[in-house]
This record gives sequence, C-alpha cells and structure tokens, in this order.
Amino acid sequence: MDPKPPLPPFTPETAAQKVRLAEDAWNSRDPDRVAQVYTEDTRWRNRAEFPVGREQVRAFLQRKWARELDYRLIKELWAVSEHRIAVRFAYEWHDDSGQWYRSYGNENWEFNALGYMQRRFASINDLPIKAEERKFHWPLGRRPDDHPSLSDLGL
Repeated sequence: MDPKPPLPPFTPETAAQKVRLAEDAWNSRDPDRVAQVYTEDTRWRNRAEFPVGREQVRAFLQRKWARELDYRLIKELWAVSEHRIAVRFAYEWHDDSGQWYRSYGNENWEFNALGYMQRRFASINDLPIKAEERKFHWPLGRRPDDHPSLSDLGL
C-alpha cells in the first residue's frame, strides 16, 4: 500500500490537513474513493452499524448516499494525539420525501503508520430542519475554501 499523507505522528497542522482531505472525499459521495483511505481490515462504529473491512465500508457508503440526498459535510479538527484524531462535524441532506436534516456528530479516528484509517468511531444525531434553515449551500462536491467553518456558523 502506498502511503496516504499526511502521516502520523500528527501535528495540529497535519491533522487539520487530514481532516480536510477526509471532508473533501466524503463530499464527493464516491464510495470507491472514500473506501480507499481505510485499511483492508478497518473497524467502524457508525450509529448502530459496525462495518468491518473496506468492502463493508464501501457497501455502507453506497446505502448512505442512496438515502441521504444532496449531502454536504463540514468537518473540524477537535483534538490530535500522535496517530489519533478527534473530529466534530455537521452535514445537511434530505430524504426522498424532501425532508431536510442537519446531522451533528463526533468521530474518533486511529491511523496506521502509512496514514490509512484503521478505526473510525462515530456518534451522530439527526435534527429535522426546514429547507430555509439550511446553512450549507455550495454546489455539490468540495466545500469552497471561503465557506464558513462549523465554528464560524455557530455550529
């Protein structure tokens, strides 16, 4: 496996880079692209699902983005320690009935020496919102560099 920089041990600066790379990948909504940053034997906890391995992660992401439409995500570094990163995030999406949600959460990540994520533990809450309450309005894909952060938005 080729290294996935930035590599541990992380500094606050390299951890912030890793967080932005993850945000960009997830905003692509491409399960194949996203799954490639995890180890073959990665272990996850995401709400009540516990995918193990890259293939289960890929299938999880396919289901997720088939259900969570017009998905837009912002991640923010919370803490860093050598090969671990803690992140807080929020994303907005709607279901097939048109109901919008803002999902809030925290993730704990652990990386191997090559920079692949081997563990991801996520805690997430969904808040139904009205379309006019949305805060994430950029075109689908990567969040523009000048878009406000979670902290800037008061989230």
